Amino acid sequence: MLQLAGPKDLDQLAELAALMWPHHEVCALRAEIASLIAQGQSQFFLIGAMGSPVGFAQCSLRHDYVEGTSTSPVGYLEGIFVKPTARHRGYAKALVASCEAWAKAQGCAEFASDCPLDHLTSLRFHQALHFTEANRIICFTKAL
Repeated sequence: MLQLAGPKDLDQLAELAALMWPHHEVCALRAEIASLIAQGQSQFFLIGAMGSPVGFAQCSLRHDYVEGTSTSPVGYLEGIFVKPTARHRGYAKALVASCEAWAKAQGCAEFASDCPLDHLTSLRFHQALHFTEANRIICFTKAL
């Protein structure tokens, strides 16, 4: 089961998002996801097995500059998560394909994503799905 997610799916999305981002509270994630859906620049997808959701993906339209792209807007994979017990079954690939199709239907000619420099699992995932590395950066800040 792969489906577009909407307001009726907020609880399931927030619970899965909390597994991916464990430093965030489920209620805060639920509110953030609800806001993103209402703004209309993001789309969420759910995938399940035996009637229970095992993963989700969030994609958005980015109108600002996206590393390595030359068009706007760009479809952007903001987050993807599949429960560890459901991995290596093609769920993440199906979620990304749905995100790409959504972005294309929104007029995007390019699709992008990112991962931290030290997250080798994410790097391998992106490479397996034929993303091309565009750049590597380290960002800096300092207090004034």
